[in-house]
Amino acid sequence: MARKLAANTLKKFRNQLESERIRLERMIAEHVRELEEARQTETSAERSPDPGSAEAGSMNFEFEKELSLGQNTVDLLRRVERALGRVADGTYGICESCGTQIPVARLEVLPYATECVSCARRT
Repeated sequence: MARKLAANTLKKFRNQLESERIRLERMIAEHVRELEEARQTETSAERSPDPGSAEAGSMNFEFEKELSLGQNTVDLLRRVERALGRVADGTYGICESCGTQIPVARLEVLPYATECVSCARRT
């Protein structure tokens, strides 16, 4: 069984994860607002390009890119929330696959990591 992180180290990661959650929630809210504005602009008769034009293709590409970026942000938020849940239940910093301690250096890079490097490489 892996040993638990020191209380001050755990607190540092919890604070970091909570800050990241707030940042991601703001990004998502801003993203939703921007997408809604883009949709409203796109449906405006004088600004809507001919569907077959290059401008329309460019607008569609940008819209799809924004949707993808938004989905990635939502996915990252889920990972952060999952890590906060692990902090709360006492399993933060322990590999979900093999039960060993995740090195602090890895958590500093990916504070929402749920697996040690060895196990993460296998998936």
